[in-house]
Amino acid sequence: MVSYVALLRAVNVGGTGKLPMTELKAMCAAEGFGKVRTYIASGNVVFSSDRPALEVKRALEKRLEDHAGKPVGVILRTAKEMADVLKANPFPDAPPSGTVAIFLDSPPPAGTLETMKHRKDEEVRLGKREIYVAYGAAGMGRSKLAIPAAADGTARNMNTIAKLAELAASI
Repeated sequence: MVSYVALLRAVNVGGTGKLPMTELKAMCAAEGFGKVRTYIASGNVVFSSDRPALEVKRALEKRLEDHAGKPVGVILRTAKEMADVLKANPFPDAPPSGTVAIFLDSPPPAGTLETMKHRKDEEVRLGKREIYVAYGAAGMGRSKLAIPAAADGTARNMNTIAKLAELAASI
């Protein structure tokens, strides 16, 4: 059995994509995933499965699309990969609530840093399949930073990543 962390895109954000976490948990259980746990109402679910990652991702995306009537993106990481993302944080001294990893399905494309727009005092570094951002003094809420390569990704702050890594390790 593998412990997985699934990160849903655009769930319970800005009034769109409403999905009660109890329903997400029920979908995962119905798919045969074990030890299902959700964390905060922003589309984070941890579970175990003996199925390969791509099959797990596709099955969950299909269930979510059937529920929502439109595609819902899912980014999947194993428990080890989630712990590795936390360890690889290039901004360990920045406030964890203002530092994010934007999770992608594949490595950030060449030119990611060069195509960013409206960058002020944010610091940005590339990871294996993540883009790390430490927001400056103005904070995340006021930042106008645009990263075109992150369009299909989903961000979580370091506090959330730490908790998800902990939950996934306990399964």
